[in-house]
Amino acid sequence: MRRLAGLLVVPLLLLTASCGDEKGSASASASAASKDGFPAITAGAKFGEKPTLAKGTGNPPKELKTRVVSEGDGATLKNGDAIQVNYLGQAWDSDKPFDNSFDRKQPFDLTLGAGMVIQGWDKGLVGKKVGSRVELVIPPELGYGAQGQGDIKPNATLVFVVDVLKATQIPASAKGTEVAQDDIALPKVGTNTDGKAPKVTIPTKSDPPKKLVSHYILESKGDVVKDTDSVVVNYVGLLWKDGKTFDSTYTAGKTQTFPLAQVTLKGLKNGLVGKKIGSRVLLVIPPDQGFGDKAQQSIPAKSTLVFAVDILAKM
Repeated sequence: MRRLAGLLVVPLLLLTASCGDEKGSASASASAASKDGFPAITAGAKFGEKPTLAKGTGNPPKELKTRVVSEGDGATLKNGDAIQVNYLGQAWDSDKPFDNSFDRKQPFDLTLGAGMVIQGWDKGLVGKKVGSRVELVIPPELGYGAQGQGDIKPNATLVFVVDVLKATQIPASAKGTEVAQDDIALPKVGTNTDGKAPKVTIPTKSDPPKKLVSHYILESKGDVVKDTDSVVVNYVGLLWKDGKTFDSTYTAGKTQTFPLAQVTLKGLKNGLVGKKIGSRVLLVIPPDQGFGDKAQQSIPAKSTLVFAVDILAKM
């Protein structure tokens, strides 16, 4: 089964493609001073400011290097934490950034250690504190390797400045009060809280609903989700027609972070907004709030979609 995250959310450029519109700075010259083998931050050195990086000098290091530019006083990052960062990245041999989140004014959310980003990030940010500015020098084997990516050349050594804004520990499962599932015309969802995928049983003798269904299965006492939130979720998605699973974060072994403002699947966004963090929710999404008359990977056109979603945290 193929992951559909790229179809559910507008993809960001971070670590997947390059902007191609950054302008180099005269202050970021090849002759600018380096600090302990790291390209110098020649402007915007403070946490929260967009940095300007000098071009690397000499041969790049062959191993991952990390430097805490300024240390925060927040929690120490661990694998499995959902974190939010701002960043700027450029190649060692360039003074022109290939991407940054500062200009977009939109921090990036990820789950640390889940393989959502290049290995240099997962390895280099563990153990750092929230509120810190970190500089990473990432060798090709922990970046994009021999294949490169977008404007990033093959075998490029990458340099990132990363501001760690937030971190949230992610629970294994939704928890809360079980809500009666007494409508026989709707799917039934398991109430297990062991971190494994809940069983979803779709009725075989009922037609799918014409309107969006968003019902609690487990109702927590957490904050209400707003349409501006980024939420960390586990989910399983099935087709109403035959009950086949088309996507599951449980199978992948990784949670997914959805910035709701970027979610393109209308029924998914509308079904989560207003629900409480920590809850499990059943969503039944009719075609007009799903993918409509366009087939997507293993999803036929005009499909009704069924999701069981654990809303684990928000950023």
